[in-house]
Amino acid sequence: MSRIGKKPVSVPAGVTASIDGRVLNVKGPKGALSLNLREEISYTLEDGGILVKPANETKAARAFWGMQRTLVQNLVTGVTEGFTKKLLITGVGYRANSQGKVLKLQLGYSHDVNIDVPEGIEIKTPDQTTVEISGIDKQKVGQIAAEIRRWRKPEPYKGKGIKYDGEFIFRKEGKKK
Repeated sequence: MSRIGKKPVSVPAGVTASIDGRVLNVKGPKGALSLNLREEISYTLEDGGILVKPANETKAARAFWGMQRTLVQNLVTGVTEGFTKKLLITGVGYRANSQGKVLKLQLGYSHDVNIDVPEGIEIKTPDQTTVEISGIDKQKVGQIAAEIRRWRKPEPYKGKGIKYDGEFIFRKEGKKK
């Protein structure tokens, strides 16, 4: 039994949820999101919440149960609060600059790295070594953060590179004489 799946997803005031066939639509103050629903799971709109239960007793239904409940919760959280990821850039000469819909990164390559910001995502650079990615879709925010980080992953000797805020980089000791 899924412990997460048993709990109903609470829908706060100002958020409307509707099920059209196999699609769940959620609208809130920050925007609207939708989710394609699995056939193995049954979704019920109750007063003040969305209840997610397995439609049958198959192993696949039990496997999808908790994940689908979490995806529904992410929709509700996204349209009310939104999601934010923070990246920290470490290294001499490494810097970031947000110019409209383009993020310009200088990461020690012979050229600048220009990353186009997709629709629904907002990127801010409070200073040259910090990048804040925010949006209502958790998957898109995480994907863009991972793509930016992939340009220069943190290395274990000096810690140079792009890392998530709060990420621990295991440091190695250098050569000894």
